Amino acid sequence: MGNNILYYVGIDVQVKRGCSFFIVDKNAGAIDSGWIDGSSHIATAKYLYKIAQDLTVDRKEIAIGIDAPRMPLKDKRSFYWDGKKGLWRKRRKKEKGHGRHCEVIIKSLKIANPQWTRLEYECEDWMQCGFEIYNQFSEYRHVYEAFPSASYNMLKEDRNVSVTINFSNFSQGPKDMLDACIVAMTVYEFVHGRGTEVGDGDGLGSIILPRPLTDVINPELLYWPS
Repeated sequence: MGNNILYYVGIDVQVKRGCSFFIVDKNAGAIDSGWIDGSSHIATAKYLYKIAQDLTVDRKEIAIGIDAPRMPLKDKRSFYWDGKKGLWRKRRKKEKGHGRHCEVIIKSLKIANPQWTRLEYECEDWMQCGFEIYNQFSEYRHVYEAFPSASYNMLKEDRNVSVTINFSNFSQGPKDMLDACIVAMTVYEFVHGRGTEVGDGDGLGSIILPRPLTDVINPELLYWPS
């Protein structure tokens, strides 16, 4: 799947500091990075779209990773995972019902701690910006949601992933730019068949990871109850 893709773009969605982006080529070499003012969601999305278009007119030759939820909840989450019993149960009255299936998996497997997605009117500004970015890239085939904290944890003892970088655009927010870099490399690893995709049992999007799930996993967790 990765043979036709020439560029891998990682986007870390922020509003106050702006969105950072990091681009690597088919050899995992950095070719560009930068910042976009995130105050206007539409303008941010259009600017990122232009960057992608300037790289290649063929949408099949570029893969994009976004550190933000793909979409808001349509309704409050109906089911919660009971890790001790290893089964899904119905939401209790006092529970808020936040979070998507993909986030529940990441949390339950202790890969990382997600910021739970909510109903659209409850979502924070940076999430709203992310929705607009996904919408802008709706016609692209390879658009993925990634989660930097999960990727860092999965690769913390892995010496097989490396990328050449320069630090020309790190000073504005080093952690955010590094997150954009790890998102790009998560997409790179996933597209080349070395990662995995979790969630979307609820139809609200999946999260890609740079490596397969290796721990003993209750298969029920990976399937959303009907």
